[in-house]
Amino acid sequence: MEIRKSRPEELEAIMSVYAHARKFMAEHGNAGQWGTTFPPQILIEKDIQEQRHYVCVENEKITGVFYFAEEEDLTYSVIENGTWLNDRPYAVIHRIASAEGAKGVATFCINWAYEQTGNIRIDTHENNVPMQKLLNKLGFTSCGKIYVEDGSPRIAFQKCERPLYLD
Repeated sequence: MEIRKSRPEELEAIMSVYAHARKFMAEHGNAGQWGTTFPPQILIEKDIQEQRHYVCVENEKITGVFYFAEEEDLTYSVIENGTWLNDRPYAVIHRIASAEGAKGVATFCINWAYEQTGNIRIDTHENNVPMQKLLNKLGFTSCGKIYVEDGSPRIAFQKCERPLYLD
């Protein structure tokens, strides 16, 4: 598997991966996180244009998709019922999804992103149990609750090389 930036001509394949992810989430008790239309194509087009959208490719086929950027995320500026592990610059992962039948893709993508920065923040819906289990397995710490743009809550996770208490 390899990770690279998404290309505009791959938009149809990328949106197909997201359609599969919405179906998977609905079938596994998490129909509310992305509903039937998230992420919208216009958002993914913007992510690609800004070179913040990535694909995981295996045997010339897109097996995973995600947003990745080293940036301060406004939705992470307020955290309830906990605290971030540190206040150092971090990268975020959003809108991660695997293609139908793909195995180990989310793990590969998240590990790749962590290798780029050593300090990752990510969030997920309380009903997204598969993602919560994966993040725990990969060594992420549940840090508290944040709220996304529409006001709905998410469980916030972070993984870093040196937690705050070592600063």
